[in-house]
Parts: sequence; C-alpha cells; structure tokens
Amino acid sequence: MENIRIVNPIRGVSGAAMLAVVAFWSLSGISAWAASCDSLKGLKLENTAITTAEEVPVGAFKSPATGGGGQPGGAARLAASIAKMPAFCRVAAETHPVPGSDIKFEVWMPIENWNGRFEAVGNGGLAGTISYQAMVPALTDGYATASTDTGHTVPADGSASWALGHPEAVVDFGYRAVHEMTVKSKAVIAVFYGSGPKYSYWNGCSEGGRQGMGEAQKFPTDFNGILDGSPVFHFTHGQSRSMFTEQIIYHDPAAYIPPGKYKVIAKAVLDECDAADGVKDGVINNPLACHFDPSELLCKNGDAPDCLTASQVKEMKSEYQGAVNPRTGESVVTGHAPGFEYNLTTRPGITPDKLKDSSQGAFYKYMVFEDPNWDWTTFNFDKDIVFAEKKLGAVVENYDPDLSKFKAAGGKLLQYHGWADPMPSPYVTVEYFEMAQKKVGDTGSFYRLFMIPGMGHCSNGPGTDQFEKMGTIVAWVEQGKAPEQIVASHQTDGKVDRTRPLCPFPQIAKYKGTGSTDEAANFVCAKPN
Repeated sequence: MENIRIVNPIRGVSGAAMLAVVAFWSLSGISAWAASCDSLKGLKLENTAITTAEEVPVGAFKSPATGGGGQPGGAARLAASIAKMPAFCRVAAETHPVPGSDIKFEVWMPIENWNGRFEAVGNGGLAGTISYQAMVPALTDGYATASTDTGHTVPADGSASWALGHPEAVVDFGYRAVHEMTVKSKAVIAVFYGSGPKYSYWNGCSEGGRQGMGEAQKFPTDFNGILDGSPVFHFTHGQSRSMFTEQIIYHDPAAYIPPGKYKVIAKAVLDECDAADGVKDGVINNPLACHFDPSELLCKNGDAPDCLTASQVKEMKSEYQGAVNPRTGESVVTGHAPGFEYNLTTRPGITPDKLKDSSQGAFYKYMVFEDPNWDWTTFNFDKDIVFAEKKLGAVVENYDPDLSKFKAAGGKLLQYHGWADPMPSPYVTVEYFEMAQKKVGDTGSFYRLFMIPGMGHCSNGPGTDQFEKMGTIVAWVEQGKAPEQIVASHQTDGKVDRTRPLCPFPQIAKYKGTGSTDEAANFVCAKPN
C-alpha cells in the first residue's frame, strides 16, 4: 500500500508516550496512519471494511440519493448546495460488530480548512439510507461529517420488512449503528488528519432526534454537544398513536375529517387562543394555556363544510387527547397541541376506503409481532404496548430521563420541538424534559429545551422556524455560552418577514408592549402567567 506513514495522532506526544499511543491504536484495530485519501482504502478497523476512499473535487459530488426530502424545490436546493461543496475525502465503509449486523456509513472530510470538529448527522423515518442532504451543509461549513444507514436498506415499498428475521438489524437501528459509526468515523478522521476531532457534535431531527437521545443516554462520551430536534422517542408508545385515531375512523368512517374542515378548525383555534399573549399574529405562543374544545364546532343542522359532525368531534378530541388504554382509561401517549391543525389543511390523509390497506403500524408488524400479515386494526392498546415494551423497549425507546452520566462527561444537550408538530407529540418532549429535571435536578447547566410556537415537524409552519443551530451548541460547548434565548426567523419566499426569540422552556416570549411585533428585540423571555 502506497502513501502510508505513521504520524502522531496527538500533537505534542513523543517518545515512550507515543509508543503507548501507537499500541493503543493498534489494539483498537488500526494498523497504519494514512497520508492521503486514496491510501485510506487499506485502513484496517475492527470488523470493518473500507469500500470507497476517494478525493472528490469542488462541486463534483454525485449524490446516490434522489429527490429533495419531500420538500417543495428540495431537489433543486440539494443540487445548488452540492455545487458549493468544497473538495473532500469521501470514505465509505461497512462494519459488522456482531454476526447478522451489516452497518454502512460514510465519512466526509474537507481537504482544506477543516475546523477541527466532527458533526455526525441523523436520519429520518425508519432510516435505511445515508443522510447525504444533511452531510452536505456540515461539510460546507468545515466539519468532518458522517452518516449511517443504521444497518439496513429501505425496501421499494418503504416498509420495515427488512426487520423480519434480522433481530440484529433491529438492534442496529435502535442504537448500535450510530455508536459504531461514531467511534469508527473518529478513527478515520484521526488517521486522515493526524489527530482526531477536538470537539464532536450530533445533529439530528425526528428519527435523528431519537438517535441523539440514545447517544446521550447510552454512550454519554460519544459527543461533546448534541443538537436534538423533534425526537421520535418513547418509541413503543409513539408508534401506536396514529393507529388510535385511525381505528376510530376505520370503525366509524363518518369520523374522517377532510382537509377543508381542518381549515375551519385551525381558524377556530386561532380565534380562541392566538391573541392570548397580547399579539395576534397567526401563532399560538403558549399552547399549554389554550383549551380549545372541538365541540364548539358541532353542527347544529346536519353536516356542513363549516362545522363538525358528532363523529368528527370525537375524532378531533382524540387528536388532542392522544391514545388511551380502553381498559384503564390511562393515557398511552399524549396527542397534539392546539395549532397543529395548520399542518393538515393541505393533507388529504388516508380516506376511510383506503384505511384497511394502509401501512399503519409498520413497527409493530415487522419488529414487534414479526408477522407481515398482522392486521393493525386489531391492535390492543392495553396488552400489545406492554408486550412491545418488554420485547424492544430497551432497544428503541431512548426515553430514560437519567442523564447524569452525560452531565458528568461535560456534554451539552440543546433540544427543540415545534409546538405545531403533527407527528411526534411535543407534549412527550416536554414530559421527558420534566422527568429529567426530577431525576438529575436543574438541567440548565447542560440540557435546555426550546419549544417553538407555530413550527411543524422539524421546520415549516407560521412560526419562526429558522435559527442558528450548530453555532448555538458550539458556543455553549466551546465557550460556555449557555443559550438564554435564540433569535429565530420566519421566511416567505426566501425573505425574512418576522423574528422572535426562542426561550428555554418553560419560559415564553412576551411582547414588551411597544415596537413592531415582527422584531425579536421587542420581546423578552419570561415565565408564563
């Protein structure tokens, strides 16, 4: 193998100390230090094979991924972002920590102007692909970055059939793949640059949020800082929520609410709760103080476009309430916050005639019951969740509030969630935050939660959903600047038309009483009344 040389992975270490370092890395499975990108093809890591090691010129990356993440204009934005990418060393690898495990991951490292940091990025949905779209901005900002497919490939039908007969793949998805990627990516970075990253960060939303919480709980020394958005955690419970509301519609098709009626509901909620904070701006600032009752829209003289039938009122109440154990009446998982209706005004949803054949309950079908013929309409909200928790809770939940080891390691956790999220309930994130407060005491020194009024799932909506994420967590980790507030913006057609401060929960942004309500400077973070 050409272009291989031994270099000091820790600057300033020499002599006997250096021999100890080399011995340590040798025991870790690294046989040599690479001096070029191409030479990384011969790098030996434990249970790992390097499949690609190539230098990619400026703007020349060809993404294996297609589309734009489901967002309007996403493909065009991705292409524009790729064009701005610097030259980098692209390393693709696959690792097999245990028999039956097949984890693929990629590490990208800037050829020039590396900022000395590592930014690992998370996945969406049930993962199954490398998150190229998230890696592009990380690399462009000077970070060495990595992503994993979490040990499986998404099938053409988008199901979780990959889990059938592959229990180790489920463990990989649950937590192992991210940790393996992290440890081995740091090793690759250390070999390529001659020293490892000075600081390591996690950046993920949705499934990436669940992954980030797993890192904080199970591997508290993997990252110095974790940027965690809209986490899909408390997984066994959360994966049952949609089945609860869909079962209502399945058994009573009249309960289906078309998009047009969601517009009526959204308007009624805003009429009741928008101005409660003294500012009428199309955003519910504090949904915890909003107590909208769908019964207010009950039709008086038969069904009509501007009202809800009794069946639709029941369905809407379940959206706010969440899933309930029919035997005990106890909450299984909380529902959505007032304001989420905005995100459903353009979604047709699953009509009653198509519900039976929908892909509801993929997690339960393929991972819990391991039966491709399992019928989601038979789901039992009493015994089935208990069974799922017993079988896979330790693998996928990532809901342990004990963050004491992460705190002791000096880690910082910056978490955010949109109050108008129509997918994972924002109440679940608030519930976890409060449990962590009880478990480890005031978390202000290492864990802060920012609830974002009007923001949907990870972004979008009428709220101020755009803010400096990595810069905020970096300043906290490296300079000790804990975020007292974060200035966020809302954009229309690419232009900023409103700014607001995001406040650490339970504080909310309060208008000072003078000046434009579209300028953050005219608001202050304070506890709600």
